[in-house]
Amino acid sequence: MKILVPCKRVSDPDNANKVKIAEGGTAVVADGLEFKPNPFDDWGVEAALRLNENASTNESLGEIIVVSFGPAEATQTIRQFLAMGADRGVLVKSEDATLDSYVVAKGLKAIVDKEQPDLVLMGKQSADGESGAVGAILAELLGWPLAFSAATLKTSDGGKTLEVGREVDGGILNLSIDGPAVVTVGDRIIAPGAVKNGVTPDDHAYPESDSGRYASLKGIMKAKKKPIEEMELSALGVEAAPTGDYSDFTMPPARSGTATFVESVQELVEKLQTEAKVL
Repeated sequence: MKILVPCKRVSDPDNANKVKIAEGGTAVVADGLEFKPNPFDDWGVEAALRLNENASTNESLGEIIVVSFGPAEATQTIRQFLAMGADRGVLVKSEDATLDSYVVAKGLKAIVDKEQPDLVLMGKQSADGESGAVGAILAELLGWPLAFSAATLKTSDGGKTLEVGREVDGGILNLSIDGPAVVTVGDRIIAPGAVKNGVTPDDHAYPESDSGRYASLKGIMKAKKKPIEEMELSALGVEAAPTGDYSDFTMPPARSGTATFVESVQELVEKLQTEAKVL
């Protein structure tokens, strides 16, 4: 199976308290923050690896292509996923300020047209913008079925048909879809038995983890030699012109550091209505 996995580098979410607002409130400033792979995409790569391997023999079954949009430094993010086991990378060189969900989706559509993958598998959202829009826009542009927020994924014919368990408010919604398709995933996709590919024995259980697999030293060394194709956004026939903009950013108000105790639920509701004005 040929799987395309879009990935993004994001400012380290653990340092969110260091984010600042530019003068005039026109932009979020993340200067000085370290970048790391979007954790949702980490789960997407792990799910792709499980689909494309016989875990009982460590045999690779297909090809995984990692695609990222961003400056030259984004190659480091791609290398990390290549070290996990992805086969090759594509970097679409662009500046973060010139990208939005629609621009990225149009670029991905051009890459899908070129690569002809059996499946696009990606994190359901990014840890910075959290819009979760790219997967839906891409599926619409391609005319492919979309399964959003997959918690389980199963195929027995190389992705020609897929059984997807979607995480919804009431539990799991089970879908059967024909490939090629776009599937977005959350953290439940890396549960020990969440991915079945019809080759790895069904009783095989991956280890419990809150992230994708760690890259081995051998994987890190091999990643240095794996190809990363670089191209300009314009080479895909896509203009770096975001369709929306942000008019104002403000930091949340500082906490008062005080607490008020109430004697009853009735008094609490009254204060929420008259003082906090949130009801």
